[in-house]
Amino acid sequence: MSNNTSATAAGLGAFIDASPSPFHVCATVASELDTAGYLRLAETDQWPGGCGSFYVIRGGSIIAWSSESDEGPFRIIGGHTDSPNLRVKQHPDKTSAGLSMVGLEPYGGAWLNSWLDRDLGLSGRIAYREGSSVSHKLIHIGEPILRVPQLAIHLSEDRKGVAPNPQRHVDAIFAVRDAPPLLDWVAGQVGVDPREVLGWELMTHDVSPSRVVGAQSDLLSAPRLDNQGTCYAGLRALLDSPETSGVRMLALFDHEEVGSGSERGAASDFLSTVCERIVLSRGGSRDDYLQTMAASVCVSGDMAHATHPNYPERHEPAHQIAINGGPVLKVNQNLRYASDALGEAVFAIACDRAGVPLQRYVHRADLPCGSTIGPITATRTGLRTVDVGAPQLAMHSARELMGVDDVWMYSAALQAFLLGS
Repeated sequence: MSNNTSATAAGLGAFIDASPSPFHVCATVASELDTAGYLRLAETDQWPGGCGSFYVIRGGSIIAWSSESDEGPFRIIGGHTDSPNLRVKQHPDKTSAGLSMVGLEPYGGAWLNSWLDRDLGLSGRIAYREGSSVSHKLIHIGEPILRVPQLAIHLSEDRKGVAPNPQRHVDAIFAVRDAPPLLDWVAGQVGVDPREVLGWELMTHDVSPSRVVGAQSDLLSAPRLDNQGTCYAGLRALLDSPETSGVRMLALFDHEEVGSGSERGAASDFLSTVCERIVLSRGGSRDDYLQTMAASVCVSGDMAHATHPNYPERHEPAHQIAINGGPVLKVNQNLRYASDALGEAVFAIACDRAGVPLQRYVHRADLPCGSTIGPITATRTGLRTVDVGAPQLAMHSARELMGVDDVWMYSAALQAFLLGS
């Protein structure tokens, strides 16, 4: 393999365990960037001119970039920080059958059965009044404080189980009785007066740590591989890549799982305004910005479906995707993925330079295909965009599975892409 990369399955597992929410993904990435000498910028400040390495955070989204020259296009690795899960309702406290319960609702396309009978922690952030201003704190409760129990098979009508109703069947047990209000309890965990809490974005996560598994230790079992696998591989690619012309960039967005339509999602102005400010800060004009974007390219990274050994008929027969078989190029004729022939060529060349195999994925034509930030980014910015990923099983489950070798092969391909032509 021609590219060196520090990406490993153990490293990805540690990244995921430290990042139970999109806000924690940004904090984990920022910590690595700080160590590497990147400077955090605020959107409300004037940005420094010239070359350097910088990053900016907007809520659960983060964009980092590094440039060694005052000219050249952008080479962008895009991805998303959010994953399907169960999130806390605005009035979460309830009782049922004598138990203290927490009201939850699905976020994104969570595979609900996979969230039952799991030990769940709580993460996210709370906003609170501090004097005359509003502050916020990250929440990461890694202890098993919530559990959504499955219905016993003896109580189902045909002993085939019950498909959970997202309104009635995903509330979690918090305590047997007399539990404090959830938000009061959470505030107390981080030293905030519960009376000062003004808002919150709280979500559950599986507290079991990521593990390398299998008889030959060739698989990684972890939550949130979709899409923290890309967040980690892209971060390592950015930090491991040597100096080159142009701007190397990592852009990770929140809210992809629900359509990207927020102030920090891929459909927002976040990426385009950051790119324009970079061009302006190096002395360019609006026309220089438009020329630069026309010459730039984005790899939209999102995890890909490996062929399921128990359901091979659910996959396109001519496009079998192997675990530990290398990065995946994703193509869809109805533009659920943004790849076109020239974008495909960009990533194929990157895989060749990295010395890793390339797999090509097409969804079955008689099944609805998911999507990524790729089509949204291409539409919003006009960037040539190609959709890629790493193969995994059990996508959108509380616990997912991927190959150990695919972690470093994915990162190596992304690193080769950043180095350009």
